[in-house]
Amino acid sequence: MRGFDETGGIVRASLVVRGHHAALRSAFRADGRWHHVCATWEQRGGSWVLFADGRLRAGARGLAAGRPVPPGGVLVLGQDQDSLGGGFSARDAFSGNLTDFHLWARALSPSQLRRAQACAPPPGGLLFRWDPAALDVMPALLPAVRLRLLCPVPSEECPTWNPGTRAEGSEFCLQPRPFLCCYGTETYRQLQAARSWPGQDFIRRVNALANATVLLPDPLSGAHGALSLAEASSFLGILERVLAEEAAPLGPAALLAVLRFLRRAVALGTGEPELLLEPWERLGRGVVSVASLILEERSAGAWLAVHKVVGGPMVLVASVQHLAPLLSTVLTPEQPGVHIQHRHAGLEVRSLRLEEAGPRDYVFTMPGGQPEGPGHILIPAGEVRRLRGKGLSGVTMIHSWFTSSILQYTLAEPGLERQAPTSTGQASAVQRSQSTQVGSAVISSEVRDAAGEVSTAVTFHLQHQAQASPQRLVEPVCAFWNFSPGRDTGGSWATRGCSVTALYPDSTACFCNHSTSFAVLLQVWDAQRGPEEDSLLRTVSFVGCGVSFCALTTSFLLFLAAGVPTSERTTVHKNLTFSLASAEGFLMASEWAQASQVACVAVTAAMHFLFLVAFSWMLVEGLLLWSKVVAVSMRPGSRMRFYYALGWGAPVLIVAVTLAVSPHDYVAAGHCWLSVHTDAIWAFVGPVLFVLAANTCILVRVVLVTVSSAHHRARTLSPQPCLQQRLRIQIWATVKPVLVLLPVLGLTWVVGILMHLSPAWAYAAVGLNSIQGPYIFLIYSAYNGEVRSALQRMMGKEGSRRGARGAARRGPRGKRPPQGPPTLLFSALLQPLPARGPRPSQWAAP
Repeated sequence: MRGFDETGGIVRASLVVRGHHAALRSAFRADGRWHHVCATWEQRGGSWVLFADGRLRAGARGLAAGRPVPPGGVLVLGQDQDSLGGGFSARDAFSGNLTDFHLWARALSPSQLRRAQACAPPPGGLLFRWDPAALDVMPALLPAVRLRLLCPVPSEECPTWNPGTRAEGSEFCLQPRPFLCCYGTETYRQLQAARSWPGQDFIRRVNALANATVLLPDPLSGAHGALSLAEASSFLGILERVLAEEAAPLGPAALLAVLRFLRRAVALGTGEPELLLEPWERLGRGVVSVASLILEERSAGAWLAVHKVVGGPMVLVASVQHLAPLLSTVLTPEQPGVHIQHRHAGLEVRSLRLEEAGPRDYVFTMPGGQPEGPGHILIPAGEVRRLRGKGLSGVTMIHSWFTSSILQYTLAEPGLERQAPTSTGQASAVQRSQSTQVGSAVISSEVRDAAGEVSTAVTFHLQHQAQASPQRLVEPVCAFWNFSPGRDTGGSWATRGCSVTALYPDSTACFCNHSTSFAVLLQVWDAQRGPEEDSLLRTVSFVGCGVSFCALTTSFLLFLAAGVPTSERTTVHKNLTFSLASAEGFLMASEWAQASQVACVAVTAAMHFLFLVAFSWMLVEGLLLWSKVVAVSMRPGSRMRFYYALGWGAPVLIVAVTLAVSPHDYVAAGHCWLSVHTDAIWAFVGPVLFVLAANTCILVRVVLVTVSSAHHRARTLSPQPCLQQRLRIQIWATVKPVLVLLPVLGLTWVVGILMHLSPAWAYAAVGLNSIQGPYIFLIYSAYNGEVRSALQRMMGKEGSRRGARGAARRGPRGKRPPQGPPTLLFSALLQPLPARGPRPSQWAAP
């Protein structure tokens, strides 16, 4: 291999095989630094590759030797007197520093090349290995130079862990192996973003008071220097004072820094702790106090921001549990226990001589708790006898508690596995789990001997909130926190080995066959209708929908058949009755469309469109009413084009956009309607809420105008009406427009928003929506003056035609006068009767 320092500071290199010279290629810049150059060559085919500083610089084929390279060659580093071209050439002479030269009898793979570049050359197939001790150095010509070589990655061995055998070992760090990340991708990004989170002022204030870097502003940076026990206790005192004086809520960056420092402080006891009484107890009081202060409710926002990064407030529970064994070293016969308590956290460490222990239960009571009631954890006497039977002479009992609303904010979960129903009402209803919330304090129990933790059964009784709503069933669940470092939350709630022993309105007693951190979880269930009630409601809805469909269809046919004069009001009524009747028809047919997915999607889209059309025309009814009653000074003229665009165009646009945005989440599972678990439902609920709100405002304004007009008319007819008459007029002026306008404005659908709260609201919604069709038929068809007049004209024309046809058949010499057709008699009943009967000339043919 040859290399030349070209003009411009670029070193160009190439390979020479049996006089065949490859083209010179740029290898690296001559910048006075160390560089790693590696070349591979294969005899068969003559392919060669040149690497510099781990990067591929050149490569080609065709540099073959012609015949095999014979053995017995000579390795020359630099230039030999018998070099290429003969004689000594200054241009070919090597001038510089050379070290770590290796020569292999084989071509290396790319991964092996990377190992060689990282100061870890593969040992297999080496022809020459660089060994400084084997070099014959002439000090007069080559003085020793002390150098520091920096390899890209360490060449030493790295620890490994086999998950199958759970055995630890070590291998070269460059050996490719699967690896575990300390942080997930999202967590790492959040830690990077935490540098700009609020809370840096708090960090600077603490560091300034301590005159040291107590809190690290960068969550990804490592702590510098060792932390002594005295320094940790002093820094915890500064933290406690600043947290107590801080008026503003703790920022996320400050919370992260405080949690990292607490871990450093607790880690002081990972080795063999010194038997120092006061320093360890002082450290424990500082850790518990700081943990309590950062559990203040004002820090809830910071906990929610860092919840996915640090694992939630259970990291404080873990820190206190790691600290507790250290405090056991300070226990003496004169001081058999240590009790530390702050506002939201507490810790008790107590030694127990088993040979002196009597046959009794050992109870730890929280502040405000009762040994026989809520707020205690108990180790049964049978467990103490079992420990003594195992040959243990003494144990240390460790209990801790944490109570804060932050536990409820951050430790909720979607739901645990369904347990057996605890009441008859729950057993008879179909329920859906909504969430699992922490309903009590977190209390921990641990028993340790000289060898480590000893598992014992415990019972505990904790207070929690009582059930407030009958529609949201709250079921207490006894659970423990299963610490799991593989999860972002640091663990999860589990119920294995725990059971409820007694239920009270605001507290629960539990038993667990092991010791750890416990709490009472409140599993919230949404009480749904049972199968029988659901079937009854479906039947009532189908019957009511059928009655409404028939009434609306009759109204629409009457508008068409009676020949009602065309006007804005009648046109709006026709569109409303047609769209609402069509929507209810598809609603009744939706039960049979569930068998086919395509049919179900089509029916859902049709119902979505037609119900939106119906509500759009309800809004048009309100706008028309506003123009006739309130805004009477509006410019006259037909606005039907706008009404048609609003009534039919807007629903088309909404349905089309919804189908385009959510084609796969459009239909609900189990029935043909919009999915309530996605945003698709808002494509219906949003417009409906807007229409109901607008029509409610219109109705209120119309009622005010009507009441004012009635009051003015009453004062005109009777200048001084009595109080009773005035109240009667105003009440009727209020009730009448509400009763008349409710169905066409769609305000009966307001109850439909509340139908999921309870079965009573569901039946009320079905009933009110079922009478909308009959109500429209009675008010706007049967008792409508225009419809009745049109029917009278139609019946009169039909009677005249029948009478004319009868007279024509009898001829002009008929003997008896006609009695009149039934339709004409029905028409006559609607008019004032004459004083005498009809004259015969009235019935004569023309």
